[in-house]
Amino acid sequence: MSSVWKFLLAAVCVYAGISALVYFRQASLLYYPDIAGRHLGATPQQIGLAYDDVALLTEDGVRLHGWFIPGDDARGALLFFHGNAGNISHRLDSIAIFNRMNLDVLIIDYRGYGQSEGEVSEIGTYRDAAAAWSHLVDTRGIDANEIVVFGRSLGGSIAAWLAQSRQPAGLILESSFSSVPSMAQRLYPFLPVRWLAKFSYDTRQYVSEISFPLLVVHSPNDEIIPYAEGRRVFDAAPADKQFLDIRGGHNDGFLVSGEAYIEGIERFIDRVLPRSR
Repeated sequence: MSSVWKFLLAAVCVYAGISALVYFRQASLLYYPDIAGRHLGATPQQIGLAYDDVALLTEDGVRLHGWFIPGDDARGALLFFHGNAGNISHRLDSIAIFNRMNLDVLIIDYRGYGQSEGEVSEIGTYRDAAAAWSHLVDTRGIDANEIVVFGRSLGGSIAAWLAQSRQPAGLILESSFSSVPSMAQRLYPFLPVRWLAKFSYDTRQYVSEISFPLLVVHSPNDEIIPYAEGRRVFDAAPADKQFLDIRGGHNDGFLVSGEAYIEGIERFIDRVLPRSR
């Protein structure tokens, strides 16, 4: 066999090996529940907020853990879906921001995260979102038109999936992507990732079906999910939508942007959940 053919054969083997690795390790590339393990490093009490520990049971029998943080003279509730790493104890800065907007906040850990049972999967995260919605509406008696659904990063796709079938007052997607195949194509442009992808998280499709106000928040400096992904989500949505540019990286943009972020979010909240309710 000539050296050229040996080189081509080796290249094909390497390409096939990389493709197989990406295919079989997708879940570990997408979900990072073990960055902080099961331990909750803090609670809302550490930042001066009262809260209820919440136990939810999904339709497939998985027990989830979350927190309900009541707001002072709450005008509505915010249902918070976090990103793909860590657990709810790493979201206290955001919880404090929303609490100051006079909102009740419900935040949950997906199955396999924090103190929630089970093993994470795409359909599993959707079932987790449905259980959280049911807790607000059925257990706590909060009307759908008094709920804003919020999702950051991976949580944005989960939030969009839930919202398109539940009709909340509004939807906020922060630093989110248009779909897993779209993101994978950016990361691995040399691979046929749209054929390899086991996960969808098709945020663009979900937002294309909504009929309530949408706010998309993204930073041009996001080093993990490109700004163009946020614009694709925004472009797919119907007319009742707004885009908020922020500064900073993927994980700290909401903090780096400071008042610009808070004021942008609050303008949207004031519109969909007026304080005079």
